[in-house]
Amino acid sequence: MNLIDGVLQANPRAMARVMSLIENQDHQAREILKAVFLSTGRALVIGVTGAPGSGKSTLVDKLAQEFRSQGKTVGIVAVDPTSPFSGGAILADRVRMSTHYNDEGVFIRSMATRGHLGGLSKTASQIVSVLDAAGKEIVLLETVGVGQDEIEVVKVADVSVVVLVPGMGDDVQAFKAGIMEIGDIFVLNKADHPQVERAEKELLAALSMAERSDRWSPLMVRTVATRGEGVQQLIGHIEAFERYRQTALEIVEQRKARVERELMELLKDALFEKATRQKGVWDKIHAASQEIKKRRLDPYTAVDEIVKDLL
Repeated sequence: MNLIDGVLQANPRAMARVMSLIENQDHQAREILKAVFLSTGRALVIGVTGAPGSGKSTLVDKLAQEFRSQGKTVGIVAVDPTSPFSGGAILADRVRMSTHYNDEGVFIRSMATRGHLGGLSKTASQIVSVLDAAGKEIVLLETVGVGQDEIEVVKVADVSVVVLVPGMGDDVQAFKAGIMEIGDIFVLNKADHPQVERAEKELLAALSMAERSDRWSPLMVRTVATRGEGVQQLIGHIEAFERYRQTALEIVEQRKARVERELMELLKDALFEKATRQKGVWDKIHAASQEIKKRRLDPYTAVDEIVKDLL
């Protein structure tokens, strides 16, 4: 079985192999992604983001259980911090999701950020595409948990779920600068905490001031993920946003813009690779670097000089 057929047939070994090729930026990955692209676009991608310690992993675990009880297949992508020693994901064992390891309807992939900012690995969207092509109906994308930098989740997810918890300082202030604008649904987890009422009032007040171009009013739900409380209601909210997403013209335009951004990213990568393969380019870059370091040349002029003879 070749890797392309393996992905399309949801073979776990083939999927894992392709994902490793993607993470290692192997040239084979590009050809495989080309071949499976027409089989993508069917999965519902749910991004789960929030501060470290907010219970994202536990919530993702319970969401997966609930979706499986509905008979849906699930893919989980957990983006973790990068180990400074191995370069791999520090939390790759995903202990809290161990209940799914023997379930053929669930595929779990841990991956490291490898220094990429924004809470997501650079290749996370490609990993999601593999799960999509393999027929996973639901893809749960859990981000690394680095605060407002996690806004990159909206570039990949169809639905963005922001997890907050009471009693961890001024939660709302910590998220206003970025996260508050991108959440479609807000989860107040660990809702058995005595400060939950205060946290809910602060969250609702912050949401009332937020303006969204798509005219969606973000929903909020209390959960106690460790006990599975509120998970069914959360899925109801996700389904409500998905129905809205299918009909709202503003969201249709946002999806078109997302496709254009992805195309531009691929184009920039391809142009950079093509440019730096040309003879003498790296010599020019190294020489310009030395001149810039000595303040004998500005970087803007250096770039103009390097690119003028390219392509």
